[in-house]
Amino acid sequence: MREELRAFTEWVGAGRKLTQTGNLTLSDARALVALLQTGDEIDPKIGDRGFRTKSSTELPELNLIVEWAKAAGLVRVVKGRLLPVKKAAPLLKDPERLWEAAFTALEKMGEALFPRNYWYASLVGEEFALIWPALLRRLYGGPVPVSDLRELAWEIASPYYEMHDPQAQRRMTDHDIDRLLTVLVRLGAVELTEETAILTPVAVNAVRRSRGEAAPGEPIYQIRVTLQESADPVIWRRLLISPGITIDRLHHILAAAMGWEDCHLHLFTAGGVLYGKPSAEWDLNVVDERRTSLTEVLPQAGAAIEYEYDLGDSWRHDIVLEEILTAEEGVRYPVLVDGMGACPPEDVGGVGGYAYFRLVLANPEHDEHDDYVRWAGLESAQEFDPARFAVAAARRALASGR
Repeated sequence: MREELRAFTEWVGAGRKLTQTGNLTLSDARALVALLQTGDEIDPKIGDRGFRTKSSTELPELNLIVEWAKAAGLVRVVKGRLLPVKKAAPLLKDPERLWEAAFTALEKMGEALFPRNYWYASLVGEEFALIWPALLRRLYGGPVPVSDLRELAWEIASPYYEMHDPQAQRRMTDHDIDRLLTVLVRLGAVELTEETAILTPVAVNAVRRSRGEAAPGEPIYQIRVTLQESADPVIWRRLLISPGITIDRLHHILAAAMGWEDCHLHLFTAGGVLYGKPSAEWDLNVVDERRTSLTEVLPQAGAAIEYEYDLGDSWRHDIVLEEILTAEEGVRYPVLVDGMGACPPEDVGGVGGYAYFRLVLANPEHDEHDDYVRWAGLESAQEFDPARFAVAAARRALASGR
């Protein structure tokens, strides 16, 4: 796919005239199908009948290359002409940068990969902005069964639609995920082995860089997260984490490691400055956490910040940079090293409410004992052990969400 994008951009040259509808002319489309060897069939025949191609948009593989070149910033449309983007010219001579531009542009490719027609609207195409990042996160975690990727796409997209024939729509969704994987294989971003998909090393590196994660040999942070006012036991987690990530990502990592459901507002405090997602609803001066790296708030060993989750229950955590280590070859960060103590239930009422919850659960004779057991979704009070930290489950949550 990288070579097709380069050849197409070079073909554009100084510019190409488009039709009134903004598409390639049929004469140009015919030339490109041959030049790029897209495999599209012009004026196809079905049985004894011939069907005339009326628009370049009827040539899906060629149209994919055209739209991909636009999404990657290689070409643009200006006043009815397709023109090269001058500042992108160096990419054509740099295979690695050209590949990364194509890979990064995938997030904009939902409509081109899964175009609408009169009979069928792809759920994958409609919800690609949600589905693609989720698929990429799963693939970044290591080899994934293709069936899991299909299931993930269905779980994300299906709740948004009422379907007369869910089984047929599910088959179409599976088909679209298979098409996406085929395109990723053509790009060199994915390898398929039997029923499993895995990112290629070049794709892993691209994802790592886009997420600000440390490469082997680069600094890695060892942090300790402690829930304030927790006791018997103190609830804490120790993590190895890339210093280049944003603290917006740190929030999601902390939620997974602690066991929070990530369904409430949160804030970070560093040096008296508040960090979060700015909103007109805030009656606070909040710096955008999505544009703040971890190194900015934890610049050296011994530095500390505060993380507050659920501004109602006000679960406050101390985050301390214990040590700066070196990222190891073959290790995907973040890594949950260890920890202690169960995560309190959501909406239990903060530190005081959690203490009361534990008191009630420990006393079968308490008037509210059975109510609290049901509220917590437990079969019995013995299921909840305040000292137990389910480290394996936390690591799975961290891997699936990172």
